[in-house]
Amino acid sequence: MATVVDESRTTTSADLGRSWSDARAVTNTLLTVGAWLVALLAAVPLVSVLYMLIVQGGARLGLELLTELPPAGFEHGGGFGNAILGTLVMVGVAALIGIPIGVLGAIYLAEIAPDGRLARTTRFLAKVLTGFPSILAGVFVYAILVLTMGTYSALAGGVALAVLMLPTIVLTAEEAIRMVPRKMKEAAVGMGCTRTQTIWQVMLPTALLAILTGIMLGIARVAGESAPLLFTALFSNYWLSSLAEPTASLSILIYNFSSMPFDNQIELAWAASLVLVLIVLVFNILSRLVGRPKV
Repeated sequence: MATVVDESRTTTSADLGRSWSDARAVTNTLLTVGAWLVALLAAVPLVSVLYMLIVQGGARLGLELLTELPPAGFEHGGGFGNAILGTLVMVGVAALIGIPIGVLGAIYLAEIAPDGRLARTTRFLAKVLTGFPSILAGVFVYAILVLTMGTYSALAGGVALAVLMLPTIVLTAEEAIRMVPRKMKEAAVGMGCTRTQTIWQVMLPTALLAILTGIMLGIARVAGESAPLLFTALFSNYWLSSLAEPTASLSILIYNFSSMPFDNQIELAWAASLVLVLIVLVFNILSRLVGRPKV
């Protein structure tokens, strides 16, 4: 019997190697090297900032910083525990306001009336607000809330941060709800579920991880804001006792202390910068962990 030889199996390993005479291989290599160089160049400022924060601010980290109040000009020591508490409280207020409104708005945009005029307008405004200057949010809340209450307050600061957080939550939650497979919705309707039951018992649980990722990203964005807090929460050297009074925040403390001619305050500004970066980093890491697909 004649033996039929499969020529495709006689291909040598040398034929599968990269040939530098091939223009596509050369182009691929050059583009790969270029991408790595650009990535390393972009990482230089980030690594430099982190290095400076760790060197300059790491030496002052300790329990004293978390439990004591900011010192006066000629005093030594002290901390910024009230600024950490104020930052967390205002971010919490912003989350309590922004998360329910953002998720409900996303449900309306994705399922209730996705092609309506109101939905298109809301979607457009949310995209515009993602690039909205943060200081304008502070001016807006100052005119609406601060002048009405007659005082700067942690509540006004939280509302200003909620305005900045809202578009991120709305857009990410809408996209997460849209990504729920159509078959799951049809199956729920086929089993006799109402539209409300389908949304709350099928779509939201399925899109929950992606929605939580958007929420974490929104929180990470507003945690380090300073401009809107200048017009709303201002600053305080005391512990927060009410949402209706001025309160300290890490970003404003950094702004105030970095311009003072006292070494102690400048060191505290470096330490506060490191703490603020760590807080933002924690939220970013949580967003990655929450959004990681389950294997």
